[in-house]
Amino acid sequence: MNRNKEIYKVTIIGGAVNVILLLFKFVAGILGNSAAMIADAVHSLSDFVTDIIVILFVRISGKPKDKSHDYGHGKYETLAMTIIGLALLVVAVGILYNGVMKIVSWANGQQLAAPGTLALWAALLSIVLKEAVYHFSIVKARQLNSPAVKANAWHHRSDALSSIGTFIGIGGAIFLGQRWTVLDPIASVVVGIFIFHVSIGLLRNGIGDLMEQSLPDDVEAEILQLASSIEEVDEPHDLRTRRIGNHYAIELHILMDGELSLREAHDKASEVESLLTQRYGEGTHVVVHVEPK
Repeated sequence: MNRNKEIYKVTIIGGAVNVILLLFKFVAGILGNSAAMIADAVHSLSDFVTDIIVILFVRISGKPKDKSHDYGHGKYETLAMTIIGLALLVVAVGILYNGVMKIVSWANGQQLAAPGTLALWAALLSIVLKEAVYHFSIVKARQLNSPAVKANAWHHRSDALSSIGTFIGIGGAIFLGQRWTVLDPIASVVVGIFIFHVSIGLLRNGIGDLMEQSLPDDVEAEILQLASSIEEVDEPHDLRTRRIGNHYAIELHILMDGELSLREAHDKASEVESLLTQRYGEGTHVVVHVEPK
């Protein structure tokens, strides 16, 4: 299976759904006079933009090692995830601002127009399609071990969940009467808060990896356990780990009998490297330093 082609396929499918939805949502939001639906449409537009980002950066991250990139180009995929988080953050702030301004206007006595039923149908369509794309994308993200596809999958789900809030807000504004039209901008604020939460999570993970954040504790514990399982290898220590795109980088020290020959010590270190590579994938970067005990 060609990893990059699979990532492109998943992203293009999600992008096609986003184009259909963002056009329908903008039309429904404008014709249906719904701030919540327009906010949802902006969210779908950000989805489409991030699909393009994923395609561009995955193409770069798939390049092999070269003279100026000894560890490959995997960090570009992490950078794509970070840009997605940043794009979501900008979208969230804009939606929150517009929603709050409408609520303030309503509180000051301004009458808000009730949204139309077209906006309600657009929200329902968004829930169904985006949840389906999320499930398809998250399965592929796990198969491909791609942080960018995973980030994009959660972007699809955030759109589906925000559309639920949009559906409730628009439905309440339509069916509960004029005094409840404020539910529409309230729904847009709920959408904004949800998008903000998702963006912070993506930024935290993306920036963490770009800043050489260590792998989770359970993964590091497993690495030490695997290394110590090799006969004649004692006390693996000074473990250093990080992510390079969808691969791991692992460096550790091990203790061995000082009377072993250089070749024997080298072969044991290679055995540790091979075991870790088998466990975490061929692209895993492993360095083992041998110390005499």
